[in-house]
Parts: sequence; C-alpha cells; structure tokens
Amino acid sequence: MRVKRIVTNIETQHITAAKRFYEDVLGLELLMDHGWIRTYGSSEEMDIQISFATQGGSDTPVPDMSIEVDDLQAAFDGMKNAGFPIEYGIAVEPWGVRRFYVRDPFGKLINILSHEH
Repeated sequence: MRVKRIVTNIETQHITAAKRFYEDVLGLELLMDHGWIRTYGSSEEMDIQISFATQGGSDTPVPDMSIEVDDLQAAFDGMKNAGFPIEYGIAVEPWGVRRFYVRDPFGKLINILSHEH
C-alpha cells in the first residue's frame, strides 16, 4: 500500500468565504463543489488541496484530514490490527469514494479513502 494524496479539511459554516482568498487571490481552482464541501487545488503536477466543509458528508463529522490510498482494505486492516479506533465505515459514498474514519494517536479524525473506478 502507498499513500496517493493527503487532503486537509477545515470546518466552517462560511464555505463561500474561501473563494476570495484561495481562488481569487491565490489562484487555486475549484476542483469539487458538493454544496457542503468545496475543494480547491491545482490541476498541474502538484496535488495540493484544501477543503471547507459544514459536515463530513453522509452526515458525519468533518474529519481533520483526508488521506487517499491505493488499497483501502489494506489500510483498514492495518489500522484495525494496530488498535486504532475505527469510527465510521468502510462505507461506499454516493460521490464515488470508499472510505473509513479513524482516530490518529493525537485524537484527530482521519478520513482514509480511495476513489471507486
């Protein structure tokens, strides 16, 4: 298993406030908009993204970080075997990802995901 991408999520009730700073000023592109989450990044070689969310999707809490992996089952099994608390999933979400939530050693809620093909 290898990590493919890490996405930071910032909880806010004012998602539209991000546009001026991150899109208009910094020039990031709006890569995804589901209403409850907007993700900004770049379509160039770098995988830099920042998301602003009112919820984590499917009425879950907003995770502190999202980590995309190429083998979700291996990541799930590894976390479970290591004793890290799984808090949600594995779930197949309507926007095309499989994911689970786990708490890291510092109490942060981590969304580990893979895109459905």
